[in-house]
Amino acid sequence: MQRGKISFGKIQLNIKQSPDGPNADENEVVKKSGSSEGGGFKKMDKHQMIRQIEDVAEDLESQHLKEVMGISGFGRKAAQVFDINEQIAKAKITRPGVDKKREVPEQEEEQDVIGPLPPAAVEDTERASKDEATNKEEDSDDDSSCDEDSDDEQSLSKRIPYTHEVQMQHGSRAVLALAGDPSGARLVSGSIDYDMCFWDFVGMDSSMRSFRQLQPCENHPIRALQYSVTGEMILVISGNAQAKVLDRDGFEKLECCKGDQYISDMSRTKGHVAQLTSGCWHPFNREQFLTAALDGTLRIWQGLKAKEQVQVIKTRAMGGLRTNASSCNFNRDATLIAAGCVDGSIQTWDTRKMFVNTTHCVRGAHQKGSEITSIVFSYMGQQLATRSNDETMKLWDLRQFKQPLHTWSNLYSRYDTTDCCFSPDDRVLVTGESLPKDQAEANLYFYSTKTFQEVQRIPVSNSHVVKTLWHPKLNQLFVSCGNGTIKCLYDEKRSIRGATLCVVKTHRKRQQMEMVGVSQIITPHALPLFRQEKSRSSRKKMEKARMDPVKSKRPDLPITSGQGGRVASSGGTLSSYVIRNLGLSKRVDDDQDPREAILKYAKDAAENPYWIAPAYKETQPKAIFSEKLPTDTDEPSTKKPKTEADN
Repeated sequence: MQRGKISFGKIQLNIKQSPDGPNADENEVVKKSGSSEGGGFKKMDKHQMIRQIEDVAEDLESQHLKEVMGISGFGRKAAQVFDINEQIAKAKITRPGVDKKREVPEQEEEQDVIGPLPPAAVEDTERASKDEATNKEEDSDDDSSCDEDSDDEQSLSKRIPYTHEVQMQHGSRAVLALAGDPSGARLVSGSIDYDMCFWDFVGMDSSMRSFRQLQPCENHPIRALQYSVTGEMILVISGNAQAKVLDRDGFEKLECCKGDQYISDMSRTKGHVAQLTSGCWHPFNREQFLTAALDGTLRIWQGLKAKEQVQVIKTRAMGGLRTNASSCNFNRDATLIAAGCVDGSIQTWDTRKMFVNTTHCVRGAHQKGSEITSIVFSYMGQQLATRSNDETMKLWDLRQFKQPLHTWSNLYSRYDTTDCCFSPDDRVLVTGESLPKDQAEANLYFYSTKTFQEVQRIPVSNSHVVKTLWHPKLNQLFVSCGNGTIKCLYDEKRSIRGATLCVVKTHRKRQQMEMVGVSQIITPHALPLFRQEKSRSSRKKMEKARMDPVKSKRPDLPITSGQGGRVASSGGTLSSYVIRNLGLSKRVDDDQDPREAILKYAKDAAENPYWIAPAYKETQPKAIFSEKLPTDTDEPSTKKPKTEADN
């Protein structure tokens, strides 16, 4: 259908005046229109229509002639002319996805139609415009669907930041807890060896060393850590029954009180009575946090000065029996509290109501007896992901909470703190696995939340993968391993700050400080009497005193020659001394036996005693010795019988 040009502005028609007057035709038209029913314009005569078309054509020719000659309207503003065909052609050329066959040919553009169109032509143009609109919508829908499919398949793997890797060494034992500051400036990690390390990305260099290490809960392993919404405080969940709150630098701000373990009703106690399993902060209240323990309760704590919990939530198994919660979490707007229990059930409570009955309760969500190690809400708040020790991970929709959207299996888990997390855009779900026996490295799995397909699999370490943290502000992945290492995966183009600040800083060794000793000043006119002694070390003074026999009080050394009236080293006994100096006039060899030398003079000593007999010659009495009388027989005499007189 041909389309003409539409002109805007005043069109001057040079119509010849009739003999009746200049306004005769207009009056005639007005009269005809005024006599119509209900007002309006009636159909004009054929001669009048032809006359007006000829006048318009002449006017257009005159305007074209004026433009060629350079005369523009004689002071009046020229009419603006818009070509519809040119506008449509430009739109088709600039808009992608439009077929070239639908472009308007140049011949049709050059043809101009002036005047009102008949109703049949109007209907044809409307139909053509509708057909073009429908075709364009179909093409755009097809293109968008194709683009979305290709984006889902290709762009998801490109969105994962794993082109570069940095390793941080926490210790030698498994790192069970990992938490990042909301601003992305710091990272804290807790291990099974009771240690808690603080990492500052701004202050670290390429050596990646923590600036502080402490044991906040003494001899209890750190099970969970989390920063508050403002990043000022850290919640520490350990193997103890008492949770602790530390400030940003690691100083203790609060320690929850312990309950009475002899009270059967857990709602009557002031705190937990068994080991803690999980805990988290309120999404927007910086002083409220939630804890879960093996005493079958979840407790909400408010404020840093309160010594008792605000609310107590009891987890119930089938039949109303008590069951323990192994993980807990708030949703993004803090309207729901979700808990994963040891019996494999998922239970939720509405925070705007009483915590007596559950809002959702899915029995048999996971295998009974296997702990639900992690329960995480998506950023949009419509989906829920759970990770369990039954080697599965499930994705749930809160609007249809009876059955899971999808179940991923063959995900071996050894630790009861193995978790999963969503990507910042909720399009990818991430989890790690423990190292099986037949594998050399543990992997990190990325799954699509829409198609449920595996997007990427990244080998991380030759040990177990315990915790995964995808920081939304840094766009970096932090993975804790069973050998005490923490790995940071990032992309140079998509990741900002964080570990990228540390890699560019080179590690510099400390320069040794050179200490200049005080030099001794010697005066030129000083006498030797007033001269100062050089300072010596205590060791040299002790060695010098050791060499001096007077100061060291050295004993006399043994004499080997035996001259000078001193005993030689070979004659150290008393007998050799007596024989050599007093008893003998001749020298006795050392090899001679002293006893034989004495026995030589035994006869002389008996005849002429010198040592003992002369000393007691005057005072010693005469010795009387008993003599034995001779008897006939040597038999003993009989015993005299005892008589009464003797008694």
